Amino acid sequence: MKTRYFLASLYLVSVLSISAQENNLKAYVVGFYNLENLFDTIDSPDVNDEEYTPVNGWGTMKYTNKLERMSYAISKMPEELAILGVSEIENRQVLEDLAAQPAIKERNLKVVHYDSPDLRGVDVGLFYDPAVFTVTNTASYRIRTTIPDFISRDQLVVTGRLAGEEIHVIVLHWPSRGGGENRSNPRRRDAALTTRAIVDSLFSADTNAKIIVMGDLNDDPVNASVVIHLGAKNEKSDMKPQHLYNPCYILYKKGIGSLGYNDQWNLFDQVMVSYELLPKTKGDFATLKYVKSEIFNKDFLKASSGKYKGYPLRTHAGGVWLNGYSDHFPSLIWLLKEE
Repeated sequence: MKTRYFLASLYLVSVLSISAQENNLKAYVVGFYNLENLFDTIDSPDVNDEEYTPVNGWGTMKYTNKLERMSYAISKMPEELAILGVSEIENRQVLEDLAAQPAIKERNLKVVHYDSPDLRGVDVGLFYDPAVFTVTNTASYRIRTTIPDFISRDQLVVTGRLAGEEIHVIVLHWPSRGGGENRSNPRRRDAALTTRAIVDSLFSADTNAKIIVMGDLNDDPVNASVVIHLGAKNEKSDMKPQHLYNPCYILYKKGIGSLGYNDQWNLFDQVMVSYELLPKTKGDFATLKYVKSEIFNKDFLKASSGKYKGYPLRTHAGGVWLNGYSDHFPSLIWLLKEE
């Protein structure tokens, strides 16, 4: 099933590129990638980053290899990549170091980043191609919560012009499932409600706002945080103005995931679009429209043997350095517009 889906997906991507060229359509790819602990080697006194310091075996060689791996993964993403949200990054400098890597230096990716209060010191951020996306405003929002001593990643909002149209991109890394789902569910509920409040504020300013919500949600498309508290719709037939559509649901129902554990796949890494980004009729590409979603699960990103064969080839596993990429696959969407 997964092999057939992969081949069909690969075919559709190639058709999209060819069709866009033949029909005066331009393609834009927007995605999200959890970079799995992209830390520098410097011990920061304000966060718990000691695990990623030379005294604990995280030195220049491993950091350099991590940058090379992540840049190679990004270099293999479609050349139409316009925006890439990221998570599990320590600071702005690691993003600047990544953007400067030889494999992607020519893409001239620019960075948006704010420091978050997360105890481990990990943040979200965003890469963008300034040739096609012009940033006009950025902001970072703290999660609204009454849970005592609850601190997590802030939520990043980047507004800009893509293909001449204003879009708003929200980059998320909702709280993990650490301590079990029952303990952690209220944290993701509050994170989702915060995201919904951001979305509603954007719609309040512009009822036809084009919004893309992306991130590692630590929940699947069918979980309450996504469906109820964020209010994402899993079926296009349920969509109305000011709704969010979650195309990752279709992938999830087909057994496609962005990370795996104990023979079970989850699709935590999701990219959603607002109503205005959905085509209303066939060939409705006079303005920017969503056409396809995919999990970028190329073979080079997978473990090739052993217990975790087929799973994302991560940087560490069981305390052993594997010199891999990430424990998550990237999640991408394709947008089209008439030139």
